[in-house]
Amino acid sequence: MEDSDNIEVKTMDDKEYKLKKSLARIKHKIIVMSGKGGVGKSTVTVNIATALAMRGYEVGILDADIHGPNIPKMLHIEDGEVMSDEDGLMPVLVPPHMKVMSMAFLLQDPDTPVVWRGPIKMGALRQFVADVKWGDLDYLIVDLPPGTGDEPLTIGQLLEDADGAIIVTTPQDVALLDSRKSVTFAQALKLPVLGIVENMSGLICPHCQNHIDLFKVGGGERAAAEMGVPFLGRVPLDPNVVLGGDDGTPIVLKDQNNVAAKAFHEMVDKLLKKVGD
Repeated sequence: MEDSDNIEVKTMDDKEYKLKKSLARIKHKIIVMSGKGGVGKSTVTVNIATALAMRGYEVGILDADIHGPNIPKMLHIEDGEVMSDEDGLMPVLVPPHMKVMSMAFLLQDPDTPVVWRGPIKMGALRQFVADVKWGDLDYLIVDLPPGTGDEPLTIGQLLEDADGAIIVTTPQDVALLDSRKSVTFAQALKLPVLGIVENMSGLICPHCQNHIDLFKVGGGERAAAEMGVPFLGRVPLDPNVVLGGDDGTPIVLKDQNNVAAKAFHEMVDKLLKKVGD
């Protein structure tokens, strides 16, 4: 019985060592989360990560949405293959400065649902952090599923030294109510809130270029002020952003003069001032 206990303790120690060894090579860790689905969290993740990579930083994206992994589609790497050896898993490369790991790479049929309970998902996320050969990264951006359930809690505990969380919301009252819960959740985990992003903040008409307050404007900024957390900026609802996500070319790369692209670059400027190079 004693020998069995020693083996179990050693195994756990090995797992912790592997996790810490992987995390030690990553300078900054940023978690992107939202209180509800459909607010454009993955769009924010992909464009911020791409904007950082465009500036020469080594960036990793961990797609932590086990049930709805969209990052590969948004970077046009759906056919990427994850190779493995005795040292771990090799993430899919997006030259020249980005690496991506997603559940989507491990599914033979993209239409197959992942029917897993919490403990299995928690184990998979731990592997995505500890067993993936991320190498030396300046930034690891984690795209979480919406809400405050198993996945956000697991990532928050694994990345206990994370620089902070970005909360994505849309201007409607319902979305803002859920975003407040995300802020409170992050604070409960002692995870700094780097800022709130107000996505789909008005519509830019593709014909006349006028701004239309389709889903209201300013709610995210007001929520940030009321909760005493930073406001990172607002991104308009632009058809070009949607098209860029569908064809795998983030708007920051597709059209740097686009209003939304400029908004993402301004967010990155603020993040760099907060967390450093």
